[in-house]
Amino acid sequence: MILEAVMCLALNVYWETRGQAFVEQLAVSQVVMNRVASKRYPNNICDVVKQGEMRRGNMVRNRCQFSWYCDGKSDDPVQNSAWHAAVHVAELVYHRTIPDITEGATHYHAVYVTPRWAAKKVRITQIGLHQFYRCKERKGKTPSTNGSLEGW
Repeated sequence: MILEAVMCLALNVYWETRGQAFVEQLAVSQVVMNRVASKRYPNNICDVVKQGEMRRGNMVRNRCQFSWYCDGKSDDPVQNSAWHAAVHVAELVYHRTIPDITEGATHYHAVYVTPRWAAKKVRITQIGLHQFYRCKERKGKTPSTNGSLEGW
């Protein structure tokens, strides 16, 4: 039986990086975990993955942090081998068996797009087809984390 948190993380890996390299799948998973650790985002995996704009109790289509979640399409995995790979990656990251290769990134985007928010973040690295970022520090402040990922 898969824990609910691992299931949410695996769905995000599957829909965001299905068919991409293992390292990209790790990085996308670690962004979710870094958001969980940040005071700027919900404090659990499923709420981070499902975060989006609500109107009248419903998710607004195409207004989610992770586009697959509110694109109006089924969220059920259809490629068995890709799903099993996503679950494996999610379990590794959930159990913190691999260090954070994103250096604390809380955002990413594909290299072939340039979202408006990217200019307001600190670019950390590129891993495969994704650029990774974290929030800029405010003057006199340190990044906000709750310490739950200590040791990453």
